Amino acid sequence: MKKLALILLSLVIAGSAWAAGGKVVVYTAHEESIINALVPMFEKETGIKVEYVKLGSGDVIKRAKAEAANPQADVIWSIGGEQLEAESQILAQYTPKDWDKIASVYKVGTNWLPYTGIMNVFIVNTKMLKPEQFPKKWTDLQDARFKKLISSARADKSGSSYMQLANVLAIYGDKGWDIYKGIMKNMVISASSGAVPKFVNDGEQAVGITLEDNAFRYFAGGGPVAIVYPEDGTVAAPDGIALLKGAPNLENAKKFIDWCLSKPVQEYLVDAMARRPVRTDCKDPKGLPPLTTIKTVPYDFGWAAKNKNDFVKKFVDIAMDLNL
Repeated sequence: MKKLALILLSLVIAGSAWAAGGKVVVYTAHEESIINALVPMFEKETGIKVEYVKLGSGDVIKRAKAEAANPQADVIWSIGGEQLEAESQILAQYTPKDWDKIASVYKVGTNWLPYTGIMNVFIVNTKMLKPEQFPKKWTDLQDARFKKLISSARADKSGSSYMQLANVLAIYGDKGWDIYKGIMKNMVISASSGAVPKFVNDGEQAVGITLEDNAFRYFAGGGPVAIVYPEDGTVAAPDGIALLKGAPNLENAKKFIDWCLSKPVQEYLVDAMARRPVRTDCKDPKGLPPLTTIKTVPYDFGWAAKNKNDFVKKFVDIAMDLNL
């Protein structure tokens, strides 16, 4: 009887803890595999139930914006920083636990927080180019020797490709347009950003402009590729996580954000996605150089968001002139 009473008591305590835990409602564009792994971990550790809606990044913002007068969600989880910056008025400022452990290079948002680190790189086919032939800088990509040998997605369709355009403009200012036009003359445009490193890996193009984690998957998989970090600078920027203004489950939302930025979760993301952690006390993915050894350039998300329509229009005009 005593044993049965203890079992019943433990069940009551567990049930009370779950009830006290409540829930958190999350809108996310995260990969399904990562959601399926992290959500049960959070629920088990905290007793807080996660109700999530998975949408594309643009739809996440549209839905949250449409509900701003009567918020139905608490947290936006893993979407591009430019989109969060452009709609920062629907987000609530929050300083998470361990904020002092977040790398300063990623502290760039207005009312949103860094979640994982992303970076622009060149992926190079090592069967098509010798190391001395690799492009070392963005300006090298203008060289006639790369004619129709550079794979890239469109800056008007792909968020990562827009960031690449902005990367060149952030370094070179107005002169960057001439440089980027020179690069575009050598491009073979891909239908999607995810296809860029595959084309290089398969030998269809010699060079691709892509995100570090996309390139690293082919490198780590033993493909005939190398990763080049441009010597004139690369944007090291975060995708984001944010607390929605008027979140109905405010305290649980804060706990969820703190948990996502915790060391164990950041380390999991390094292993699962080969993304850079935003914490200074976590190791980078094995096989990648330390962030401190790479020349990074500041990325003003406000500037990138504010000028996106104008920059995209100019990109489209150049693409039409070049018949891309």
